[in-house]
Amino acid sequence: FMVSESANQMGAILTLVEPVVVINKLGTSFFEMALTQTVYNHSLKATAGDSDKAQALSSHFLLIQSVLSSVAAMLSIIPLSRMADRHGPKVFLVASQMGSVLGMFMLVVFMYCEVPLEFLYLGSLLHGLSGGGPMFWAGVAALASLSSEQGKRTLKLNIVDFCFGIAGVVGGLLSGYLYQMGPSSLLLTAILVSIVALLYTVFVLTDSRRLLSESEPLLTESESGKMMDRVSIGMLMTAMMLFMLGVVGAENVLQLYVLKPPLSWDSVWAGYGRAATSAMYLSSFLGVLSLFSVLGDTALTLLGIVSNCTGMAIMAFAIESWVYFLGEFVVATDLSPLLCLLAGRVFGLLQLVLAVTDLLSNVFFTSIYPLTLGWFSGFCFLLSCVISYISAVPIMYVNLMLKK
Repeated sequence: FMVSESANQMGAILTLVEPVVVINKLGTSFFEMALTQTVYNHSLKATAGDSDKAQALSSHFLLIQSVLSSVAAMLSIIPLSRMADRHGPKVFLVASQMGSVLGMFMLVVFMYCEVPLEFLYLGSLLHGLSGGGPMFWAGVAALASLSSEQGKRTLKLNIVDFCFGIAGVVGGLLSGYLYQMGPSSLLLTAILVSIVALLYTVFVLTDSRRLLSESEPLLTESESGKMMDRVSIGMLMTAMMLFMLGVVGAENVLQLYVLKPPLSWDSVWAGYGRAATSAMYLSSFLGVLSLFSVLGDTALTLLGIVSNCTGMAIMAFAIESWVYFLGEFVVATDLSPLLCLLAGRVFGLLQLVLAVTDLLSNVFFTSIYPLTLGWFSGFCFLLSCVISYISAVPIMYVNLMLKK
């Protein structure tokens, strides 16, 4: 009996997707720092040290990179989904991580060979064709849901986000110091860690779908017990799309914004900034656990929107590092809308539109940012505030409908 119980416990551990999320996030944190610093330094050399021109050039690179990766990821959805139908959702994780590692090797080639900056687009294309971020998170969500009981699946997904945040904080703090040791040291570490994540996924992680009844649905229509009509679901989806539209692109622009005057951060400070951004996942998770019973869905969601808008407004006017981190502190609960709305029926529908929203947000903000460098480079963050505030309107409308 004890042997059987130990085997069951070991089997349960091997179905946990959290180790993959943590190790993969560490690797991508290191790589993103190496990529951003390499691209920006290359742009500074190409523009003879003009920071505004280097920012514009780097922003243009990130724009094309985002478009290539996102469009390629959309093209890969159908073939990868068919493979996942036959072999399980672990296919999403394996394919996307393989593409990520291949993309990292493209940066190695760029650093050690005389190739143009545009060569790095090949890495983005390979990553996208392998599924990219959308397929990775689709696999994570599926495996996390399959390894938990129906009534605890929303909590399980929030725990995964919490682990992601911890890895992001650690990766952000370490990446700056590793870059100081040498760009190649940071990139090599990123590749090795990402390979470890891939090997863990292939040889250790167990697909738990065999342990569940085939008739059991992955997600119940509403784990809160309330059946929302189509109008309510549509309004909540609209709110989430608007919120993500305002947040995703602005956060990506922040990675360039802090490298130019007046902040002019080096890699260590940039690592602190990335760690502060990832800390939102931790504070949001703790906020949801502690305040959900007191405030409820609507109030907690609106709190997240207000904190995001206020924090972004502060960072728009940051001329000293402490002001920037004050803004990050205020933004600490801006993922609350994501955690509250990514549940049950709404979660399943959102997976189909978040990839498109991510692309649109990146294109929108990285296109506008270079145009504002000459007069007010923080304009993008104020624009993010406006869009995020608008996302509160459909949420309040749904709340009024449910009270009738």
